Amino acid sequence: MTTLLVKNIRTLVTMNAERLEIHDAALLVKDGIIEQVGKDIDLPITADDILDLHGRYVVLPGLINTHHHFFQSLTRCIPAAQNYDLFNWLKSLYPIWNNLTPEAIHVSSKIAAAELILSGCTTSSDHLYIYINGITLDDEIQAIQEIGLRFHASRGSMSVGESQGGLPPDSIVEKEPDILKDSQRLIERYHDNSRHSMLKMSLAPCSPFSVSQDLMRESAALARSSPGVRLHTHLAENRADVDYCMAAFGMSPGDYVDAVGWVGEDVWHAHCVQLDDRTIRNFGGTGTGVAHCPGSNMRLASGMAPIRHMLNHRVPVGLGVDGSASNDASNVMSEARLAFLVARARELDARAMTPREALELATIGGARVLGRDDIGCLAPGMSADFIAINIDRPELAGAHHDPVAALICCQVSAVDYSFINGRKIVDQGQLTTLDLGKVVEEHNRIACELLRG
Repeated sequence: MTTLLVKNIRTLVTMNAERLEIHDAALLVKDGIIEQVGKDIDLPITADDILDLHGRYVVLPGLINTHHHFFQSLTRCIPAAQNYDLFNWLKSLYPIWNNLTPEAIHVSSKIAAAELILSGCTTSSDHLYIYINGITLDDEIQAIQEIGLRFHASRGSMSVGESQGGLPPDSIVEKEPDILKDSQRLIERYHDNSRHSMLKMSLAPCSPFSVSQDLMRESAALARSSPGVRLHTHLAENRADVDYCMAAFGMSPGDYVDAVGWVGEDVWHAHCVQLDDRTIRNFGGTGTGVAHCPGSNMRLASGMAPIRHMLNHRVPVGLGVDGSASNDASNVMSEARLAFLVARARELDARAMTPREALELATIGGARVLGRDDIGCLAPGMSADFIAINIDRPELAGAHHDPVAALICCQVSAVDYSFINGRKIVDQGQLTTLDLGKVVEEHNRIACELLRG
């Protein structure tokens, strides 16, 4: 048994049911699980490893990212795609992504994970939906296991190409029996449904405009035959997405997912910018989750999702940074700030979202969306996933009267310490599990090769 004591915490944000914030606090971890949380004077004074924060840090649960496309970090800010909406943006990038390789997936996954971790993320999902040139989801999973991020791997898929009325080119779609066979293989090999699991699987047919209704139904049946395997897709991202559903299926996006069995506590949908009120009520009543991606939604001019309305109807909502080619960043703390600002702007109401509600989306909200009761909160029995931020930094100067709210209101871009499963992954702002400079160099080389074709 190994123990870790983090002491002299200025403010410890528990995110428990009472939203308790403890001043002059300490945290005791045993074998990757939180043993005690409380006042510094009430906790043990010794442990195998001690981190003294000298009263200058806020500690809070690790942030949770519920939607991403790691590989897209290779195609950030492509000039030809900078000023397009969703469908045209995708059409401009599909030919570049057609050149992806297993090495590209492996290296881009490390870069995405590194950026997420440095911004405070300790758990992330990812949606990989391109399988060409020998690519498998194993390429991504192995990269994430090397860096130490808690991971929800989503086996994405595209099966309806342009010749069948879909959006993606035929060259990057798969046959549906192959998709289902590989999905079964991945569940059997990787899915760990135990408490404190570091790796869980989801099945994720990409979108209404790239897969068939049969694949949606069969994926749902396959996922539900294995405990803890979840379902994920894009939904109602913009008006064109809604129009496609109406033209192709004669249904709104909300009615479409209901018809194919994609509602329930084991399902979460990305974006949901253009959901109608009836679907929002249905999602709230069934516990169907939403990954809110404000940065990507604004970048692609998709609109502002009605998050306040969703929360009022008890829809589970977490944050997603989305792909780094539509957001151009993988910073969960920044995404929380955007969610805070967008909610107020959309509702024209300064009370539409508070700073602490934005932190809830990034922590316990994300945990609920991913179906987890072991992360998102700092309490005995929870996984030891937490971050520490030094408040004696320029961007927080003048905000010591409420440093917790300042994490959202001010622009805090990086953490000083991050522990995942009790393991120190960030130490004084530096990754401990990766030679980041070397990986950045490899990543830039591959990005240039992709554009050359």
